[in-house]
Amino acid sequence: MAITGVFAQTKPTPKATQTLVVRKQYTCPMHPDVVSEKPGKCPKCGMTLAEKKAAGLNKTKKDSASMKGMKM
Repeated sequence: MAITGVFAQTKPTPKATQTLVVRKQYTCPMHPDVVSEKPGKCPKCGMTLAEKKAAGLNKTKKDSASMKGMKM
């Protein structure tokens, strides 16, 4: 008794390209609740707004080295 099988072969579809859009935000060092999409002055105290860093995107080698050897 012989068993025969036919397998269909499909071409892999190209992966969709994703674009990461990073918008800069500016905040007051003294008033973190003040957030703007443009640089300028804080409306509360007049200090220059500083660029807000996105969480998790600015890993340094030092951060990676300090995590080396840690187990989850």
